[in-house]
Amino acid sequence: MIKTVILDWGGVLIDQPLDALIEYCAESLGIKTNSLKNVFSEDVPMFREFQKGTISEKSLWKKICGKLKINEPSSKSLWKEAVSSVFRDKKGVYQLIENLKKNGYKIAFLSNTEIPAMEYFYENKYEKYFDIIVFSCAEKISKPDSRIYHIILDKLQNKPKETIFIDNNLENVEGAIRVGMHGILFESLQQLKENLIKFQIKIK
Repeated sequence: MIKTVILDWGGVLIDQPLDALIEYCAESLGIKTNSLKNVFSEDVPMFREFQKGTISEKSLWKKICGKLKINEPSSKSLWKEAVSSVFRDKKGVYQLIENLKKNGYKIAFLSNTEIPAMEYFYENKYEKYFDIIVFSCAEKISKPDSRIYHIILDKLQNKPKETIFIDNNLENVEGAIRVGMHGILFESLQQLKENLIKFQIKIK
C-alpha cells in the first residue's frame, strides 16, 4: 500500500526554471544568454557541486566570471534574485498535494537545489505543504545517488515499496526505482493524475 508521495521541485512543482535563471543572470551580468549557458553546459560538474552545496555561490561566480573575463556580480546573491524573479508555481500540482494530504497520504519533497533557492523556499514558507523535506545542498548528495533516496526514506520511516517518487528527470526516477520505490516521470498534471490512479491513489 502506498503511504507517501515524494515530489521534485523544478519541473514538477514549478515550471522548469534553469533557462530562465540563466537568462536573468546573464542580463544582470551584461552578457549574452548563450555565453552563460555555454559555461554551464561545458562545466556541468561545477553546477552539480553548487547544487550539492559543496561550493558557494561566491565561488561559482568567481569561476564563471573568470572564464568569461567579466566582473563578478555585486549583489549579495544574484542566484536568489533570479530564483525570486523566475520561479512559477504549478498551482494545479499544489492543489493535488492538498487533496492527497486530505486523503491521508504523507507528502515529501526531494530536490537537487542550491543553497540560495533553499533559502527562498523557507523564506516563502513552502515547508507548510510537506511532511518531510530533503535538499541536495543540505545533504551534500544529489539525485540519482542512492544515498539521498535512503535519507528521505529514513526520515519518513517508510519502506521503499510504500513510496512513489515523482520527477521530470528520467535519470532521477530510475534512481528511485533502483532503491525499490515506485517512480513516475512527470510530463503534465493530467498525466500525473492518471499515473497516480493506476497506483490506486485517491486524488480527489
